[in-house]
Amino acid sequence: MEEVFKVSIDLKIIYASRLSPWFVRSSADSSKKSDPKAQALKAAKAIKSASTFKKKAKKIRTKVTFYRPKTLKKDRNPKYPRISAPPRNKLDHYQILTYPLTTESAMKKIEDNNTLVFIIDIRADKKKIKDTVKKMYDIQTKKVNTLIRPDGTKKGYVRLTPDYDALDVANKIGII
Repeated sequence: MEEVFKVSIDLKIIYASRLSPWFVRSSADSSKKSDPKAQALKAAKAIKSASTFKKKAKKIRTKVTFYRPKTLKKDRNPKYPRISAPPRNKLDHYQILTYPLTTESAMKKIEDNNTLVFIIDIRADKKKIKDTVKKMYDIQTKKVNTLIRPDGTKKGYVRLTPDYDALDVANKIGII
């Protein structure tokens, strides 16, 4: 029996050398027993360190489709301006009122309805027309009517307030 026992020990040694190092180490750790006090201190230390490093909670997904997370979008911080000069206003007062209309029907409007007739830039709206007439000719307007003619230009009927006479203003401008 003694010989058989020795052979089995030799086999164990051979097997232990063939085994991976992690297994050998763990078997060595389990072989030596530490005192319960040391184990309790070790466990307390582990619990204390675990409280500082909390486990991240698993995110609850509410949709079945996965979307990539939003990336960081920084504000632009240019080293130099891309435009050298600010753009000039292409629709200034001189551009809005192209020229006054001097047809017979326009003259009839001046005499009968206290209204001046202008050919106006197509991009101008009624508010801009009203402001332009006030600035250029220093007259108050009651209202502005516009229409686009078949040739593509815009015609504006500028109705003056009763304190201004369209005939006098037309003479001052040089229509008549």
